Amino acid sequence: MDGEVGHLFKKLIRSMELLKTENHTLSDNLKKTRFQLLRLLTKIVEEIDPHTKGHSIKVYRYVIKIAKRLQLSQRQISTIGNAALLHDVGKIAIDRNILNKKGKLTPQEFAVIRNHPTVGVDIISQIEYLKSSCPHVLYHHARFEGGGYPRHKFKGEEIPIGARIIAVADSYDAMTSDRPYRKAYAKECAIEELKLRSGRMYDPQIVDIFIEMLEEK
Repeated sequence: MDGEVGHLFKKLIRSMELLKTENHTLSDNLKKTRFQLLRLLTKIVEEIDPHTKGHSIKVYRYVIKIAKRLQLSQRQISTIGNAALLHDVGKIAIDRNILNKKGKLTPQEFAVIRNHPTVGVDIISQIEYLKSSCPHVLYHHARFEGGGYPRHKFKGEEIPIGARIIAVADSYDAMTSDRPYRKAYAKECAIEELKLRSGRMYDPQIVDIFIEMLEEK
């Protein structure tokens, strides 16, 4: 394991041990420790895939704003926010050569990528207070019309609301960021892509709310 990644894993283990010894009341210290744990997990992903640096925290911020506009409960917002921070944590298990490949992925490599939501759920389900976030992580690549990955069980509003929100925020930030295989889209182009895929890949209500937010900003 690389030095920096190994260092982050050690910090992560210490944070998890602290959680075990804390009271289970939601004190300010516990809230802070929990958030630090989530950020450590995302930083490990960013060390493995530097092109995603800052991606999870941006998706988190978008998701929280969308959830508030949908007038979800505070408990739902917290659960979905945790899922947004950790939606890519399964990439910890993916080889760097695949994550940073500049050319087209082979079918075998793409199959590895498609499995990252399942791996992410395997990781976060070990932490009691994150179990409620698992469905939102698992289905954030489900297509609104049906299909997607890793599982094709749900479509439309059967897909957990958090997963539908994350799908829109995740795609927009990915499109407007540089990747090894392409340059970032302009904001206007990314918005057009969301509109084109609305109702097929994404929940149209969430797309409308998100675009409204972007245009206000």
